[in-house]
Amino acid sequence: METFTIIPLLPDSWPQVKAIYEQGIATGMATFETTAPNWEKWNSSHLSFARLVAVEDGTVIGWAALSPVSNRCVYGGVAEVSVYIATQHRGKGVGKKLLQQLIIDSEANGIWTLQAGIFAENLASAQLHYSVGFRMVGYREKIGKLGNQWRNTLLLERRSTIIGTDK
Repeated sequence: METFTIIPLLPDSWPQVKAIYEQGIATGMATFETTAPNWEKWNSSHLSFARLVAVEDGTVIGWAALSPVSNRCVYGGVAEVSVYIATQHRGKGVGKKLLQQLIIDSEANGIWTLQAGIFAENLASAQLHYSVGFRMVGYREKIGKLGNQWRNTLLLERRSTIIGTDK
């Protein structure tokens, strides 16, 4: 039984969102980032829509948001997915519900392709994305270093079945 709700991510949620982001950073499995940005930097690097938090008993337990992949107009309907779940709430369906709502919100705002770059070792994240319709479109070998270690990523995407279909 779900005990959480999905609501818009607003600025007053940022301290809890940042703490969850920092938990993800600490795993070394979630991002090439080594520190969480301040609100202003995070806010300016994410799309203004499709920003979500999962809340349980007044506490943020997960979040998801979209970033543009390019400032070129041809890529205006393509966005990068971020989804992070508080350590103690992983594996409970929070990420799946966030991604499902993110898909709905993205399509309502004209996004036709969602993409995710996932460390190859992060099988749980890859499986989560597969469960909501993402597919692997690439494997990027030694795409970047985290600390002194080269990391490989899976490039996953989900193409909308209702936006950009030219039916």
